[in-house]
Amino acid sequence: MPRWSWDFEDEPQRRAGSKPPGPPPPPLPGAETPGPTRREALIRRRRALAAAAAVGLLALLAIVVAAASSGSGRKAPHPLSTGRVRATRRAPTDPERDEAAAVRSVLAYTPFVKEGSGTAKEIALTFDDGPGPFTPQVLSVLEHYHVRATFFVIGRMLRYFGASTVREIEDGDVIGDHTENHPMLAHLSAHDQYEELFEQIARVELLGGRRPTLFRPPYGSFDATTLRELARLHLLMVLWSVDTDDYEQPGVPTIVQRAMEGAHPGAIILLHDAGGQRQQTIEALPQIIKGFRARGYKLVTIPKLLADDPPPQGQPIPPNLSGD
Repeated sequence: MPRWSWDFEDEPQRRAGSKPPGPPPPPLPGAETPGPTRREALIRRRRALAAAAAVGLLALLAIVVAAASSGSGRKAPHPLSTGRVRATRRAPTDPERDEAAAVRSVLAYTPFVKEGSGTAKEIALTFDDGPGPFTPQVLSVLEHYHVRATFFVIGRMLRYFGASTVREIEDGDVIGDHTENHPMLAHLSAHDQYEELFEQIARVELLGGRRPTLFRPPYGSFDATTLRELARLHLLMVLWSVDTDDYEQPGVPTIVQRAMEGAHPGAIILLHDAGGQRQQTIEALPQIIKGFRARGYKLVTIPKLLADDPPPQGQPIPPNLSGD
């Protein structure tokens, strides 16, 4: 049976400001030969992803051929109703093209964004660490209130909860890169940072999603190497102006209060749809949405915010936010 850890945000040793576990001690004389190195494991995983892509394309071709030969004229079932974990490919709309151009425009003069310039009364809701067991409930709330959000997705979680990310894509939400394994990037080499970013991108594309152009650093951990690797992959780093700290499960009223107190034009709100127990976030979300709308705010995705309210030029690069 496959196993996963969806509560890594709740592990004390992995929170922002704390060091991750050190390297394991060297093997004792006579011990078994160590397993493959991290580089070898990453190469194997990339080969597996390529093989999976080939299998997926063959399966898709078989479905198209079968549908064409049947001549039944029946409408194809929704991918989530059949268990097929792949989004329907479609051409981008004109607004989506404008939003993609806005991301490229901002990336041309800054490697990061933490909020808009404040000229438009818009707020972006963002969710980290998914997909996970609570993601469907988060999506149900967003769908009920007709809100599009930005999800920073962990690549390895797509193996178990990919259907939720397909649902996000079908809903018109934006998928960003939150690395493959949620490490503290500032502790990794340039090669390993690149692999963490690229692996996640490959998985999203295998699901039928568009190539991510946005990135959020796990634990807020990044360094100059990270910025160079982001430039290689044409990724814009998205930080935040309001952190609800909902991963600490401080209670629904506290999550709502933190979000509302930080509300301002161009704000980027940090929430979590996975990484641990998220029932409080689910219960707080309707109150946050209704509270923002009552104040006249429009809830948008990050690309839409950048199109309507791009950040000012000349901002200094923020420091590593992880505390290390």
